[in-house]
Amino acid sequence: MQNSSKLIAACIIASLIGLPTLSFAKARGGGGGYSSGSRGGNSSMGFGSRGSRTHQENGAKPIEQSTTSRPSTTPPPQTTNSPTAQPTPATSPSWFQRNPLLAGIAGGLAGTWLGHMLFGATESNAKTTDTESGSGSAPASASGNSFGLILLLMAIGAGAFYFFRKSKQTPAPVFTGLSRSTSTRGSLLDVSANRSTDDVDTETYTVTSEDKAAFQQLLTEIQSAWSTQDVAALRRCVTPEMLSYFSTALAEDSSRGIQNHVEDVVLLKGDVRESWAEDGTDYATVDLRWNARDYTVSTTIPRGEPGYLVEGSEDTATESIEVWTFMRVQNGQWLLSAIQQQ
Repeated sequence: MQNSSKLIAACIIASLIGLPTLSFAKARGGGGGYSSGSRGGNSSMGFGSRGSRTHQENGAKPIEQSTTSRPSTTPPPQTTNSPTAQPTPATSPSWFQRNPLLAGIAGGLAGTWLGHMLFGATESNAKTTDTESGSGSAPASASGNSFGLILLLMAIGAGAFYFFRKSKQTPAPVFTGLSRSTSTRGSLLDVSANRSTDDVDTETYTVTSEDKAAFQQLLTEIQSAWSTQDVAALRRCVTPEMLSYFSTALAEDSSRGIQNHVEDVVLLKGDVRESWAEDGTDYATVDLRWNARDYTVSTTIPRGEPGYLVEGSEDTATESIEVWTFMRVQNGQWLLSAIQQQ
């Protein structure tokens, strides 16, 4: 019975450890990169940014890894007739909250006066016998108590009048400086900088033959830079976001002791899926189909030894299909900004 319990516990622990490992291996696919074939990483995952259309449906598999945040699906809060919702004004504090010191003094004086009225009256009743004996100090004592009470009330009234007058003379704060009409571009006060991606104005952009030639050239240069692990060459062809993804994939391959090659790239067909312009930036999403020798080798095993060829074929070309998005700023150089799977 004890051995059976140990066996069941060992199976449970093994399943808990093995389940994440199997899931991770399944997500990684067959290789260490990001594109198809050996560079699949996760062949079903799109990554990069497509401007305001990053998370829009375009017929390809959606982008799951991007620095562009997803638009909120919650409905906007109800607003008034004004262009921007005004915050509810805070309730002004009471006089006692604004003047805690005076409130404490007044409370102390009031308590003293009440104590004097109560205990003073008791003391005077206790001395009734003495006053009835004919001594002349009773009227003087009563008049002294009355005079002291008058002085106490006058002090309280003077203090209250002073602080009430001071609080009324406090000037209201005047807010000057930046407003929504004078705010700089990109600041928190700029409404246009805080609008969602759905509110971005886009225009149709027509892809030219020169653009198509640039796309084909980028396909060849990016695959060549990837094969030689030339990060500097990749930097000239892709956006900073895409460079971070490629650099991470190359580092992972290096850690695993493998290197992927995509050589002799021949573009078979390129179809423009969509093209547009927004905020001075042109975008073009293109379906690319090409042939190339796509294979992965070990960097720790000599060529010709068993285990050197990890995946693919060094001699046979294979066909790949992907959806690439290119961008350029103000008629500059086209850069790769996103990759999606077909």
